[in-house]
Amino acid sequence: MNLLIKNGRVIDPSQNIDDTLDVLVENGLVKKIGAGLSAPAGTETIDATGTYVVPGLIDMHVHLRDPGLEYKEDIVSGTKAAVAGGFTSICCMPNTKPVIDNKAIVSYIINKAKAEGFCNVFPVGSITYGLSGDRMSEMGELKESGCVAVSDDGKPVHNSELMMRALQYAAGIGIMVISHAEELELVGEGVMNEGFVSTELGLKGIPRVAEDIATSRETLLAEYTGTSIHIAHVSTKGAVQIIREAKARGVKVTCETAPHYFCLTDDAVRGYNTNAKMNPPLREAEDVAAIKAGLQDGTIDAIATDHAPHHQDEKDVEFNVAMNGIIGLETSLPLSLALVAEGVVTLNQLIDKMSVKPSNILKLNRGTLAVGAVADITLIDPKLEWVVQAEKLASKSKNSPWLCKKMTGGAATTIVAGKVVYKR
Repeated sequence: MNLLIKNGRVIDPSQNIDDTLDVLVENGLVKKIGAGLSAPAGTETIDATGTYVVPGLIDMHVHLRDPGLEYKEDIVSGTKAAVAGGFTSICCMPNTKPVIDNKAIVSYIINKAKAEGFCNVFPVGSITYGLSGDRMSEMGELKESGCVAVSDDGKPVHNSELMMRALQYAAGIGIMVISHAEELELVGEGVMNEGFVSTELGLKGIPRVAEDIATSRETLLAEYTGTSIHIAHVSTKGAVQIIREAKARGVKVTCETAPHYFCLTDDAVRGYNTNAKMNPPLREAEDVAAIKAGLQDGTIDAIATDHAPHHQDEKDVEFNVAMNGIIGLETSLPLSLALVAEGVVTLNQLIDKMSVKPSNILKLNRGTLAVGAVADITLIDPKLEWVVQAEKLASKSKNSPWLCKKMTGGAATTIVAGKVVYKR
């Protein structure tokens, strides 16, 4: 299918484009960008007046729960939620059952996504077999099979020597290591951020330093070995500063945060709200301020969702035993657009963090509207007003702290390889 997207505000940080232009798509690729473009007969025209036309959004941190936990989410429902949120590509984490630690599981995910999915799915393999933390996986096989990174996300790699060897091996084959930075001995039986609210609620707290210490170890290992590392879901003031200082020293470290870490504090846990329980936990106001500062000055490279679906029965329990995590694919865009309204980042910076940088970090060959590029395109309506309603969410799971909340902004149209896969 050929498309002509007319009269939209085209924003592509990869080419320093921000202007009212047209985009012509032919055979799934970007054919031309310019003003007043015409198209061959039979070309579908989309009037993009009033929308932002941007390189398709990329979420580099998603839990699809497939294979093995499909009652929470699967590749079909997860990719449907992704395109509804404006994402044309997502990277799925390895803590499935079985774990993404071998060629067969990688092939299953890629083939199912191609056959039944709505967007691109890039698997992330595990650093260690079965996320055990004690034996390194066959990273070469994982990369050859189609993995774009390795991570034991959900668990830290506790053994420092193994993590160092993983960084060295991964560098040798050209694959990124994504770290879940957490010192488990300090986490203990903690279920939320350690602070005033945890004390008031009588809940065991997790100190910020659990993340800070682990983040420091990862940056030091990357510095020592001269390799690259990516830190997932940064949530603390200390971690932001550690990464900022490491970057200043020339360490090849990148990082991401998630919307809940710049939108919410641990006050959201009041009432023992299990939809505000996640790992790392929601922090305090000073951490939120530090996350915003890190986004503003470029310390934090990307915004991801850490989309973590859970069945209602796993959340409608006592706070201490509730599962960690929230869904985020369908709410990430409006929550992130609020950063622009607040003056935290510019619109160009936001698109850079939600499309260009994730692609560059993981070498996805996406995140651009350059002529000849795959036509993954998101049309954003910045004035769209809508309410998060559980029954209207595409995700199987409904564990969101924003249920019944009003949102401003969202995806108007999502295009994958030149095909319209979602239209609001």
